[in-house]
Amino acid sequence: MSHPARTRRFLTVLLAGAGVMHFARPAPFDSIVPPVLPGRARSYTYASGVAELAVAGLLAAPATRRLGGAASVALFVAVFPANVQMAWDSRHASAVQRAIAVGRLPLQGVLVAQGLSVARDGAPASR
Repeated sequence: MSHPARTRRFLTVLLAGAGVMHFARPAPFDSIVPPVLPGRARSYTYASGVAELAVAGLLAAPATRRLGGAASVALFVAVFPANVQMAWDSRHASAVQRAIAVGRLPLQGVLVAQGLSVARDGAPASR
C-alpha cells in the first residue's frame, strides 16, 4: 500500500471512529466544547460527530477523495479550539493528563498536513 493510501486510510479510520464515539460516549466531547460558544455543548458534539462521519465517507470513496482531504483540513482546523480548551482545562490535572492534552495540539498540525496530502494526491485510482 502506498504512502498516500495509508494516510487516507488512517484518516478515514480515525475520523469514522471519532465520529462514532461522539454518539456512543458524548460526555468527554461535551466537556471540551469551548464555553464561549452559544447553545448546548451536546449540539456541537453531535454536529462534529456528523461532520467526522461525513468526511470519513468522502475519504473512503475514490470519487470524493480529494474533497475528503480538503474537508478533513477544514474539520481539523474547526475543532482545534476544542483541543485548546482541553489543554487549558488540564492545567490542574495530573502530569500525564496535561501531557496528553497539550501533546494533542501539535498533532493537530500533523493531521492538517495529512489532510492536505490527501487533497493534493488523492486522485481516484485508475482501473
